[in-house]
Amino acid sequence: MNRRHTRSLATATLTVLATAGIGLAACTETTAAPDAKAPSASSSPVPVLLPGRPGESAAVSDSDQVKALDGTTYNAIDVAYVQMMIGHHEQALVMADLAPGRAANAGLKRLAERISAGQKLEIDYFKSWLKDRNQPESDPSHDHSTMPGGQTDEEIAALTAATGADFDRRFVAMMTEHHQGAQQMAGDLLRSGSDERLSELANESAVEQVSEIRRMAELGIK
Repeated sequence: MNRRHTRSLATATLTVLATAGIGLAACTETTAAPDAKAPSASSSPVPVLLPGRPGESAAVSDSDQVKALDGTTYNAIDVAYVQMMIGHHEQALVMADLAPGRAANAGLKRLAERISAGQKLEIDYFKSWLKDRNQPESDPSHDHSTMPGGQTDEEIAALTAATGADFDRRFVAMMTEHHQGAQQMAGDLLRSGSDERLSELANESAVEQVSEIRRMAELGIK
């Protein structure tokens, strides 16, 4: 793929994802009364908890007014995205790390290694991003089992038990769905997040996942 094609794909992906309107914002909502209208990513700012120094109380700031130590701005959508993507990527690692000992297709093994390496690097970045902003790596209110593209424990168990062509078929189907879910969450971030560098990373990751989905399809695994 030449540079012009890559830039065109990146621009197209950014446009599609930014207008996707997926529900990542739901993870930043607080419990409301039954008849109350739930806030959305485009509504009023969502509070972000800012932990104080030892002995100090935490402060709450509007999500569009928080600045990191390096001067960059971030909001609650950014925090929710990073926290969720850590868990999302960790599940992808579980799947990818099964391939060397179970896959029959050599091309699939190589692609799984690429997926594993790339997502490990992103997890490290996400954890560092949260640490730099005094944010926890996870939020108990996030139900990772319902994340877009997330696979159930039963599906992971079935993939773990599979070998050969059966493993290959399951892996392609599950990782394709998993990547598509990550792209959906990236779309919500691009639409409502505040951290520009994080949005750039999400877009770059989504472009790479489009390429990986295409490569899995080109393997011709049925």
